Amino acid sequence: MIQAAKGGLFGRVLDGYVGWKFRSAFRGLWVRGALPRGDGARLVYANHSNWWDGFVLHQVGRAAGWDAYCVMEEHNLERYRFLARLGAFSIRRGQGASSLETLRYASGLLRRPRAAVCIFPEGELRPFGVLPLRLERGVELLGRVGKAECVPLAIRYTFFEHERPDVLVEVGAPHPAGPLSRFQSELEGAVRRLAEATSLEGFSRVVSGGLGVAERWDVVRGRAPSA
Repeated sequence: MIQAAKGGLFGRVLDGYVGWKFRSAFRGLWVRGALPRGDGARLVYANHSNWWDGFVLHQVGRAAGWDAYCVMEEHNLERYRFLARLGAFSIRRGQGASSLETLRYASGLLRRPRAAVCIFPEGELRPFGVLPLRLERGVELLGRVGKAECVPLAIRYTFFEHERPDVLVEVGAPHPAGPLSRFQSELEGAVRRLAEATSLEGFSRVVSGGLGVAERWDVVRGRAPSA
């Protein structure tokens, strides 16, 4: 497997570049619910509907103060090896020996202070809001072996009267490891709540993005940009 290789000069440069790229693409990252903080480790699991999802979790992890890592298919990580510098590590789906190796590695990460191991248990991209979710058993096994609190996150991309899209994140209630049905129920609940959002009411912006044309024009006229 390919292990995470966070840190170093290249890692810091890459971290800054990803932050700039994210801010240039979106109006902002908005979170509803409390992101767990503190020295405890956590297993973070999310729906997977967009190419940006891994970078969203990277930004969420920075905002929460996590030492974040993310499971990624090995053929993709081989292609984009630099992502290991951001905390990506690999798995070869369908290969028992590889899955066991990744499981052991991830459980080791979960013994580190502030560690957050992020996983997309659907294992594939699916449109946001399509239910029921089809979760694979890896998240259940990792939850049991890692013995860390489990945190469901729903991610949605949408436009709210602005030329740039907003990224919305719904944080579910942390819970102990349990059967796969528990993970499915918690994540589907977060997805349903997020799908019902029609405005940014109740959300807090944790990452500010770029200004749109209207906001830049407001600045020229001496008016403060709207939120």
